[in-house]
Amino acid sequence: MKEWFEFTYDGLGAIIISAIGIYVTVIVMTRICGKRSFSKMSSFDFAMTVAVGSIIATTILSKSVNLMYGIVGTITVYLLQIGAAYIRRNDHVKKVMDNKPLLLMDGPIILEDNLRKGRVAKSDLRAKLREANVTELSEVKAVIFETTGDISVLHKKHNRSIENFILEDVARK
Repeated sequence: MKEWFEFTYDGLGAIIISAIGIYVTVIVMTRICGKRSFSKMSSFDFAMTVAVGSIIATTILSKSVNLMYGIVGTITVYLLQIGAAYIRRNDHVKKVMDNKPLLLMDGPIILEDNLRKGRVAKSDLRAKLREANVTELSEVKAVIFETTGDISVLHKKHNRSIENFILEDVARK
């Protein structure tokens, strides 16, 4: 327990050097690989963000992971992200790798089976409806559980219909 409160200048220097090294690595790799590296467009993108955060923290604060291992780990995760993005261009691979968005409400009708399938509680749905300023279910055109875990609420406005392109990949059941 005593080592929890121990302070050394060597340890402080190691943390500072590791933080600078891993920070520069993340900036360089993000510039090379693009902004998609930290988007939340798919579950793989989310996993990438969590993995890089974990590598950063471990490299900076753990004595068991040196800076070079952290840099190699970071570059590896970025390369895996690029590889996943590349192979997901194939429709068959994309179907295996990605979840489909799921329709939770079709107009004012709550799709109970889809709530269960998506493991979304009615209380979560209500919270998202409130967040989207819905005051009546009749205002809702559609509610979609996105592949990222976000919930999108499409409002009825001016009696316009939703273009097919918007709902093209959404699972209805």
